[in-house]
Amino acid sequence: MPPIPVVPENHNYVLAEFDCLDPLLSALRLDSGRLKCTCLAVSRKWLALGTSAGGVHLIQREGWKQRLILTHKEGSIAQVACCPHDEDFIAVATSQGLVVVWELQLERRVRPERVSVSWEHRGQTVTALCWDTSALKVFVGDSGGKVSFLRAGSSKMGKVGSAFVIFPVQTVTTVDSKVVQLGYQDGRLLVSSLTRCYLCDTEKEKFWRVGNKERDGEYGACFFPQNRGLLMGQPPLLYCARPGSRIWEASFNGEVLSTHQFKQLLACPPLPLITFRNEPNYNPVQKTPQSIAFPKLDQNLLTWTDSAIYIFTPQNGQLLLWTEVKDLLDVAVYRSELFCLHGSGRLSHISLLSAERCVERLLRRESWPLAASVCCMFQHAITTSRARKSIPIDRLEHLKSQLSSSTHLELIGQLEDVITKLEPLDSASSSRRSSISSHESFNVLDCGIYRVISRRGSQSDEETSSLLNQSVSEEERLKEFSFVQDEDQVDHVSSTFYLYRFLFLLLFCYTVQQNVFIVHFLVVSVSSFVKKTTEKINTLQMNSELWQRPEFREGGPTEISATTNLYSEEMENDSQIQDPLVLLDPASLREALMEWLPVLERILGMDGEPTDVTEKNETPNPEEEEGQRENQLMLDSTKNGASNGSPAEPVRVVPPKPIPSDLLAHLSELATLYTELSCFRNQNEQELGCTVFLRRYFFLLDQERVRRMCLLCHQEQPEIMSSFTEAMLELTQSSKVVEVFQRGDLQKSLRSLRELQPWSPFAMLLSRLYEKHGEAAVRSFSQFYPTITPADVMTMAQKSHFLAYLDNLVQSQTEEHRLSFLQSLLDPETLRQDWLELALTHDAPQCCDTLTPDGQPRWHSHCFTWGYGRLLSLLIRLPADFSSKQKMLETCRSHGYWTGYLYLCNELQLRTEAFTAICQLDDITLLDESDGVRPQTVDEWKLLIQLSQQCSSTVNSEQVAGVNGSDSSNGSADCGGKISPESLTLMLARTVGPDQALTILEDCGVQLALSPHSKLVCEVLRVAEKRQRAMIQTMLERCDRFLWSQHA
Repeated sequence: MPPIPVVPENHNYVLAEFDCLDPLLSALRLDSGRLKCTCLAVSRKWLALGTSAGGVHLIQREGWKQRLILTHKEGSIAQVACCPHDEDFIAVATSQGLVVVWELQLERRVRPERVSVSWEHRGQTVTALCWDTSALKVFVGDSGGKVSFLRAGSSKMGKVGSAFVIFPVQTVTTVDSKVVQLGYQDGRLLVSSLTRCYLCDTEKEKFWRVGNKERDGEYGACFFPQNRGLLMGQPPLLYCARPGSRIWEASFNGEVLSTHQFKQLLACPPLPLITFRNEPNYNPVQKTPQSIAFPKLDQNLLTWTDSAIYIFTPQNGQLLLWTEVKDLLDVAVYRSELFCLHGSGRLSHISLLSAERCVERLLRRESWPLAASVCCMFQHAITTSRARKSIPIDRLEHLKSQLSSSTHLELIGQLEDVITKLEPLDSASSSRRSSISSHESFNVLDCGIYRVISRRGSQSDEETSSLLNQSVSEEERLKEFSFVQDEDQVDHVSSTFYLYRFLFLLLFCYTVQQNVFIVHFLVVSVSSFVKKTTEKINTLQMNSELWQRPEFREGGPTEISATTNLYSEEMENDSQIQDPLVLLDPASLREALMEWLPVLERILGMDGEPTDVTEKNETPNPEEEEGQRENQLMLDSTKNGASNGSPAEPVRVVPPKPIPSDLLAHLSELATLYTELSCFRNQNEQELGCTVFLRRYFFLLDQERVRRMCLLCHQEQPEIMSSFTEAMLELTQSSKVVEVFQRGDLQKSLRSLRELQPWSPFAMLLSRLYEKHGEAAVRSFSQFYPTITPADVMTMAQKSHFLAYLDNLVQSQTEEHRLSFLQSLLDPETLRQDWLELALTHDAPQCCDTLTPDGQPRWHSHCFTWGYGRLLSLLIRLPADFSSKQKMLETCRSHGYWTGYLYLCNELQLRTEAFTAICQLDDITLLDESDGVRPQTVDEWKLLIQLSQQCSSTVNSEQVAGVNGSDSSNGSADCGGKISPESLTLMLARTVGPDQALTILEDCGVQLALSPHSKLVCEVLRVAEKRQRAMIQTMLERCDRFLWSQHA
């Protein structure tokens, strides 16, 4: 037996056949040459089989028992459909065009009843049946293109519903060719014919075409409900098959959003069907790209041909799997189960499931060789620790013992290799606990409850319970120290820390002299902070020996004196910072920090080993003074290194020597405060620059505060952002997630990021992923919002890639929330103009195609497709002041974005400019659309007619010259009718009447000879107006007679 090839790691699912339905067909006598199964349908309870003799067998899926048979004398069964919300109803269509709705009445234990019958499709072949998702209504499509629906009465309504109410059959529409497939969702009916897809609003009786391009052949279409997980509440999507292995993705309103191309993806080898009938055979040789027509689409985006089954994942436009299944005639799908009808009349039951679940079910059925083959084929899925929950190691050992060494020797060897690669069940959880332990801390409340303080968010229930069990030992460890802080003290320090930052930010907006009330409030708040913090400092000073003793054992007397000096200097400076008179005065605050900075440089600077601090009463010798002068000169040159273009010093992410945790907290506050102060205020020559300080003392800084600071100032000071990025990249170099990135699998990298909880270097990990995969990675960053904001992506990605991220982020929201969500992202609001110009310059038409040399609109140039049209339409609709709207208007005009230009003209009441542009674009539909600029007064109609007469010569010259080519060259199959005085006169006639329209035309001084067609339209309008007046008069007279009769 040759070795079994291994499936690539991106395949984790498989199609498997566990049940044999041949005995069922034999019992029903459907395996003979005379009687065959012609169609099938499936629901939660039933498997319905239509036969060539006109019968419908209803098989109860639990136990595969036949419960009922529905007979028809009107021909063989062509279609059958089970009601999805009430399994007591079945719809059946026969070969003669009869459609019957049956009520089974199993609860009442009476015979099934025909509750509705339709002969609307007599003489035609019924090709599609579809149930309403909430009502007892069936939609029917036939080979002639007719679509109708019939309502079903029910005996559950009593005698009135079943016997005395007859619902009429109504025709919904008639399309141009045979109906291939029907779909229904939330009041919308989807009709797929041989040439197009149509969307019908059955309540408002409105119809749309999905897309503009036609097709020729049987292509399916379906709804894709988005009511699961994060997509809860969003309207469904539409998927329509296209030639060449393509599928359109459209909105619920029929607008085509994107085209998924699966031709290249189908070049991968097919996965084998796991079945008891034969051994699985996987051939890893690549195939040529397949150009396939998908005749049917299931709402799970499952499709099939006569030789294969294909399953796609619409969320990312990827192929989940495809498997060769021979001689397919029809497929019925219920959740993850497929019932396949073959051309020979055979029936097969196939399940879609993961590889590890497939192995588990095969082991339960004792299919030992088949289970071992799947294990060897899907090694990447079987060896993971997650698979140990369903396939323990002992079960695989038992599987190996069940294989015969004489017939499966090669298979046993491969299975042994798989067993050696198995990950234990607790490997993933233990590694996560170890990582959690470095990010969690525990506090014990007075009532005895253990409080877990997490920096990475919530964990699973199992991990939380393990953390609670470990917290007892944590409490015992903390009791060894005499300076453990109380819970209220910790909470107060953390809250005052944020208050402290808030005070600092207020200093940039207000001064002490400008608002006495604010100063009084700040002084009171900071005074309480000083009182609490002084008590903490006293406690820390009393117990300072606890952290001095380990330093004495490790570093010796020199390190003790240096660290003690830094601690005393820091405490003295911290007391000054807590003084309200110092904190509220920027000059005093800077002076206090500048006094502290030389001490920090001397102890933790770049000079190497720390020097001992001399006493104040000692007199330094001349050699030491000379050395201090040289060190000072070197320090000054380092401060200005970045500005002089000299190479930057390395970033230090690890402290050069151990620092006690309480001392590190104070140093972090002071260092971060100095960084923020030096970043947002002008620097003196004597001060250490923000960039140099950040690179030298990064190990002291609060990473989240520095990140937000860099986002605010990255445009004015990009070197600060680059230094911060370099430091964070070095900090994340040892992360296990980076190892996953380096393997090059984008999906696995994103999965590993989703498993992480938000933490400070998260943005830098995404930056690494972007450097690896580029635009493909940045398009998926929207799933990490709001942990990662557009400001983060803007600093790491190219402008064109940032646009793709922003578009995906906005489109991930529901349609009614997109505008408000985009408004919330504008911080500051000047980003509106920047993003608008960015979207107008990327994936956009050339300016020479939309603008004439003198800056006027080219003919039909509004029909060009803009790559970020959806984002542009939202940006121009954002609320803004008048000057901002005017600026946006000029930007749209300068780039030739005429759809946005007309919208803004209408919003700013610049109607003359809008009418001029519409006449130059020469598209009358711009006046008819719902958001079009339609004339409202007689003067506006006169102005529009005069402008059309002036622009007609220019438009004709452009058409003769062939500007913009044909309609199809600018992205649209039909851009609407032309604008001319005659077409405007007909539009005006429909509004005010033909006689008044001709009078207005004469007032404009336009001599117009109407064409025979226009004259006929005017005559029809006159007749319709007269009949309407006569009808109104007749109705008024009847109402008058009725009212007089009531008086009498």
